[in-house]
Amino acid sequence: MKTFHCDQCGQQVFYENVRCENCGGMLGYLPDQRAIATFEPDGEGLWRSLIPKNVGLHYKQCINYAQENACNWMLPADAEDDLCVSCQLTRTIPDLSNEKNLLYWKRLEAAKRRLLFSLWELNLQPTPKLVDDDTGMAFEFLEDTPDKKVMTGHDNGLIVINIAEADPSRREKARENMNEPYRTLLGHFRHESGHYYFDRLIVDTQWLAPFRELFGDEQQDYSEALEKHYQNGPPADWEQRYVSSYASSHPWEDWAETWAHYLHMIDTLQTAYSCGMTLEPRKPREPTLAIERQPLKTGSFSELADNWFALTYVLNSLNRSIGMPDAYPFALSTEVMQKLQFIHEVALAQKTAPRT
Repeated sequence: MKTFHCDQCGQQVFYENVRCENCGGMLGYLPDQRAIATFEPDGEGLWRSLIPKNVGLHYKQCINYAQENACNWMLPADAEDDLCVSCQLTRTIPDLSNEKNLLYWKRLEAAKRRLLFSLWELNLQPTPKLVDDDTGMAFEFLEDTPDKKVMTGHDNGLIVINIAEADPSRREKARENMNEPYRTLLGHFRHESGHYYFDRLIVDTQWLAPFRELFGDEQQDYSEALEKHYQNGPPADWEQRYVSSYASSHPWEDWAETWAHYLHMIDTLQTAYSCGMTLEPRKPREPTLAIERQPLKTGSFSELADNWFALTYVLNSLNRSIGMPDAYPFALSTEVMQKLQFIHEVALAQKTAPRT
């Protein structure tokens, strides 16, 4: 994630902010420019950006920004749609007559926008299913009913998220019940997007053969593999071969878990780079950190990995100092690193591809 600043007063702001806490300026995200901008009203519901290069242009708030404060993305004033490109991807939202559902929906949309920022950085802007039902992406945010339990998952571009995942207490309970070291709302979005991009980037491409060498044959029966996993658990040596125990269930899940982990790494490293973060240890043979290039401009996976291990060492040390669990509770084996390197190579191929 990049760092952002108010165009009016220079105050540092977050990607999710809708208002500058220093000067009160209204903020909005311009996805095409990948920038948070400060806006001034220009009459009739239109807004004027304070970014110099946008002089003379007019914008409007996404309708979910203007009416529900559930978004902070902007559209060109002459855009035919009233929904931004992020909200266009959401096909179903929960019943908003329930006040908690409104809160959950806002959290879900915020996590989705974080995912979309990473995908834009990878040159992987998804097409909405409204535009292309065969290859497009869509989200449904659903809640359990007495008659049906919602399963978070992916099917041919449709990503379903159980809104219970937006409740931290319920998510933590699920994490403990499933003996997971880590469970976040953003992590679900990253994982499910991995299934979508497996179909887009790996299937029927030159990447399929090397994928099978690393992850295994995805043609094995998926339902049977999952049933075996839930009945017997992961193999005893799973930590030597997989990024998570669930990744051991099937090559599709291995890819999705590793893809999610790669996005986790890239986004965090980009944040460290954008903040100018460096580490200069006082003693020799301690990890150093000097991110000299954007992570997705780093062709050397070894360089990226070195920076990652240095950064996570400090993150975990800081968390332990304030009595919190490790920010990064993972130990990556050589085989997992090879899989992450493969995904890095796939990602770089998309990053250097012409933008459409």
